[in-house]
Amino acid sequence: MLLGSEQLLSSSRLNGLRVGVLANPASIDHEFRHVVDRLNHSNRYKLTAIFGPQHGYRSDLQDNMIETPHGKDRRRNVPIFSLYSETREPTKEMLDLIDVLVIDLQDVGARIYTFIYTMANCLRAASRHGLPVIVCDRPNPIGGTQVEGPTLEPGFESFVGQFRMPMRHGMTVAELAKLFNEHHGINAALEVFPMEGWSRDMYWDATDLPWVMPSPNMPTLDTAIVYPGTVLYEGTMLSEGRGTTRPFELIGAPFLEGRALARALTRRRLPGVAFRPVAFTPAFQKHKGEPCEGVQLHVTDRRRFRSFSTSVALIAEARRQAPRHFKWRPPPYEFEKKKLPIDLLAGGDGIRRAIERGVPLARIERSWRPELQQFSRARRPYLLYA
Repeated sequence: MLLGSEQLLSSSRLNGLRVGVLANPASIDHEFRHVVDRLNHSNRYKLTAIFGPQHGYRSDLQDNMIETPHGKDRRRNVPIFSLYSETREPTKEMLDLIDVLVIDLQDVGARIYTFIYTMANCLRAASRHGLPVIVCDRPNPIGGTQVEGPTLEPGFESFVGQFRMPMRHGMTVAELAKLFNEHHGINAALEVFPMEGWSRDMYWDATDLPWVMPSPNMPTLDTAIVYPGTVLYEGTMLSEGRGTTRPFELIGAPFLEGRALARALTRRRLPGVAFRPVAFTPAFQKHKGEPCEGVQLHVTDRRRFRSFSTSVALIAEARRQAPRHFKWRPPPYEFEKKKLPIDLLAGGDGIRRAIERGVPLARIERSWRPELQQFSRARRPYLLYA
């Protein structure tokens, strides 16, 4: 299997150019060589700028909503520009330093993952300034066949959702770049370098690639598999497991009783998942230092597992078990100061309102099926792999 970055760097495409690269620690090849190192070691072109997404180019900032300062790579004598700072997209002054922008970021397959919107913002800036952009493709770690969840509703756009697509989109980062650029009318001078040897039914562990955390709370493939649903807990006052060694797999709160929650969820017979009662104490973030009870999600059949539906069911059961203590997280969230975080994450207020009304899960799932069919048709022209 070959990554898009490996395809690009074995070509002559960058010869004679000043190159900028948007990357972070997961931007490596099969031999753990980072794309910045490979770009810097060539005498065929010159690396003149580095850009970093949320959590920083070095991915050394743990929390959400902590802006990253600009800096300098002193060893390479190259500026590092943060695109999670006072600006979310590269400025004219930044782009004046380069002839082409290379994007090599690892996505995780969820609509709310901000790296894909940093890519979209780069495409917008490049379109305005006439700069070519090259996106190097990487696998979707949770495969490219399944799509799930409601699509983003107009009026709920934010930095965790800019375009009308479902929570689990089943696309690679280069496919998304083409969708954003053409279907949503950004119209940048975009070129993609696809992978060789990847197919849509492949999860990360079916590839020969090493796993490097794309962000500080994405430690394993197991995390990525549950994430398109369990990220919803960021919109509640439940702990989503930040501050533990199993973020987004451990869910709980000081006011929950783990065994009762596990029994209630098991009775629902949700496909492809088992619930184990747990106790944990987060070292940081929500309920820091407080003993919590809840459940750990164990995915037993990833092909049948539906992360978003499972997480909606878990929220509903937690709310039913502790109605006086359960709360939605208040704003601000990702620089949005008015809308509830749960609505930004879910892509609208429909999921929250359905949970509050006690709408059965099967009916909630039926509500987004027409949207999924529409999205599946819209994405088809931009898919690169069989």
